[in-house]
Amino acid sequence: MRTGKTAQRTSTNAARRAQIVEATIDTIAELGYAKASFAKITERAGLSSPRMISYHFTDKDDLMHQIVREVFTTGAAYIGERMAAEETVAGKLRAYLEANVQFLREHPRAMLALTEIGPHVRDADGRPYTQQGAQEPSVRGLAELLASGQRSGEFRDFDVRSMAVMIRGAVDAAAQRLRGKPGLDFDAYAHEVVTAFDLATRSG
Repeated sequence: MRTGKTAQRTSTNAARRAQIVEATIDTIAELGYAKASFAKITERAGLSSPRMISYHFTDKDDLMHQIVREVFTTGAAYIGERMAAEETVAGKLRAYLEANVQFLREHPRAMLALTEIGPHVRDADGRPYTQQGAQEPSVRGLAELLASGQRSGEFRDFDVRSMAVMIRGAVDAAAQRLRGKPGLDFDAYAHEVVTAFDLATRSG
């Protein structure tokens, strides 16, 4: 009986944490990081008191890190699944580009929140977030993918790191268009960015 109660409490806590994370994402996407106080998040989440947030998260920094982890984890799974379905390296690169742009289109508020949170996040050593640092894991993964395409003969000879930086930059450029006017036709952008890097990388 006690085990059942423990499982129920764990499930309830997980649901509450998810509710707080979602409300925080919406609050930051609408108001920006600076105005996303616990009071505002409490109101949007329909909670009775900001103390309910403090019960689940140590402080605002803890909550922000949870959002970053969740958005990155969700995005990586979304993109990875689509890349895994492709058999060729060229297909995987195309899937990577298309999936990134599609994820932006389908999760605009989460990506807006991530953009707002980024400058305020610190790593385990207390160092501030930088765009270059955030890009680096993706850049390294892309460089490895591009190198495998060269080894298979699908891609021409080029500097893989330079190309990886350009590809990552094209994805991040789309993210910057989520807010403000004029916006971006994400379907058209996906088509053009896939075409551009297909022509830039193909062999022969």
